[in-house]
Amino acid sequence: MTAEDGTAKGKRRARRSPAPHERQRDPERTKARILEAAADEFSAKGFAGARVSEIAARAGVNQQLISYYFDGKEGLYREMGRKWLEYEAQAFPEEMGFADMIKRYVEVSVANNRGGRHLAWEGLADTGESGPEADERNARLRHEVEMIRERQRTGEIDDRVDPAALLLIAMSAANGLAVYPQLARGIFDGDSGSPELTKHYAEQLAKMIELLGGDRTSR
Repeated sequence: MTAEDGTAKGKRRARRSPAPHERQRDPERTKARILEAAADEFSAKGFAGARVSEIAARAGVNQQLISYYFDGKEGLYREMGRKWLEYEAQAFPEEMGFADMIKRYVEVSVANNRGGRHLAWEGLADTGESGPEADERNARLRHEVEMIRERQRTGEIDDRVDPAALLLIAMSAANGLAVYPQLARGIFDGDSGSPELTKHYAEQLAKMIELLGGDRTSR
């Protein structure tokens, strides 16, 4: 029996570690399939509601491979976060203009709305507890606030705006179509995931950001 099949033999056996030949069968491809399935499951149900058995079923793998490769559900969730940070560093370089950056965030959030849904689930489940992961996230957010402050010093963004407030507003707005599709449908009277609406919304949000760098002589 391979790690990827779903035969009755696998169901009859109790929890076990995958056999060596199962582990060696294209592990990188198997891990990618698990991560893809996990993204769907977590975005649909949140961390608390997601089930490892469902992730394994979506990926078409033996459930034990999730423990073997990722040390269970928490490890899998952390790995998803690391993958996103790797992608973010490449897709959103710090030298990119802030308006263009927000525009791209809109496009990415609609093309793959799982990221926005993950944030929404995390917010709903938040208990205010601290820990290494929360500390790391907060450090990244503080760095992004400092980057906005630097943009204010160069004149890209009006320095009358609180950079922390602007960051939260921009992040929330960028995920608006993905997190609030029902509101978008009502407001724009159209498909919230359509390329036309995504392009229009992204351009409008970018234009609002650009206006923050306009003429400030009327202070």
